[in-house]
Amino acid sequence: MAGHGAAGPAAGYLYQTDWALVDLLRKGHTRPDQAITLELHDDVAWSEVDEAGDPVELLQVKLHLKSTSAGLGDMAVDMWKTLKVWMDRTDVGDPQGPELSLVTTSVAPEGTAAYALRPATRDADLALQRLLAAAEDSTNAETQASREAFLGLAASVRSTLLNRIRVLDGQLPVEDLDVAIRESLTWGLPSGGAEAENSFVAQVWHYWHRVALDMLAGRRRSISVTQVSSWVRDLRDRYTTENLPTTVPLNSVTDEHIQFYDGARFVIQLDLIDYASNALRTAIIDYHRAITQETEWLSDSLLDVQELRTFEDELRFEWTREFETMVQDLELDALSPEDAEAVKRKAGRGLLNYLLRSTAVSVRKHYHEGFYARGKRHELAGHDDEAQRIGWHPDFVERLEALATGA
Repeated sequence: MAGHGAAGPAAGYLYQTDWALVDLLRKGHTRPDQAITLELHDDVAWSEVDEAGDPVELLQVKLHLKSTSAGLGDMAVDMWKTLKVWMDRTDVGDPQGPELSLVTTSVAPEGTAAYALRPATRDADLALQRLLAAAEDSTNAETQASREAFLGLAASVRSTLLNRIRVLDGQLPVEDLDVAIRESLTWGLPSGGAEAENSFVAQVWHYWHRVALDMLAGRRRSISVTQVSSWVRDLRDRYTTENLPTTVPLNSVTDEHIQFYDGARFVIQLDLIDYASNALRTAIIDYHRAITQETEWLSDSLLDVQELRTFEDELRFEWTREFETMVQDLELDALSPEDAEAVKRKAGRGLLNYLLRSTAVSVRKHYHEGFYARGKRHELAGHDDEAQRIGWHPDFVERLEALATGA
């Protein structure tokens, strides 16, 4: 039962966070010098981008999943809780104070104070009359402190407060926020069809949730319109014929993923040249990220199969040239078998490290994330087709064959 009790507030917090992004994208072009905060000045707030960061608009954001008019009656708890938040501010009576907005998915019933505070039906005097009557007539213990505080305000302060309040009712329900984001990004969405658009929007949401978490945790104070706009433009630039988006971050690779590859052919290839410890771990991480990222690109139609095959052929050709040079440069005649093996392993590590640092081959001209090419080289080292396989140890073909046959 406790879980059900927490579901409502959790949905409300998530809605508040997601609605803030919608508001930022919708209004950003008219507020280029402003920023948004979460749970700093209010649920959501617009503020100036300067050292003071003074708020210019405070927003209480309310989600109601069931009733279409919940929280907007003259005696409603939500209405009075919201008023109490704003009455507790030191600038409650300042006519130059920040604009106060009640954002809600509910719709204000005609004749209520909330209805009179809507921009389209505004009548602050009527709203004041309705709230004064509710404050005096209601017996709800939950709103008592708020109502007493309202009645205790000077008449001029009450009037000033209500003149600053707007009720923005009938806001988008949870299920429509994603559509609103797409509409706000219409001119920035990448070409390539629904898959590319879905991938792009998903990354915008992922970015925003990380930013929101940082604000809620106190790791950052705000996010400006300029910062979000720059990030979205940079993301859009990755959805071109010369670039690709990275959607598989480093922190997505877990210890379970790494352990999964114990005994994989590309790991055996690394064992043959004593590539161990932290170096082996990073190699496995690169491999996992690369194959996961590639799968997502192909699934989202961001990468063509033929384009991928060309990239693999170029990696294989680069390896062939360097591998043959390594073998030719080996000087083993005067060495014992043990010493010769040590030289071979060292040469293999040198080849591998050289190729892992190489940026000569990339999947696209402006895609420079090193993990992908490194991981692809490991994938080729584990290729099922012997004719397509690359390796690091000078005798990798014979060694892998011996392991396969148990010789």
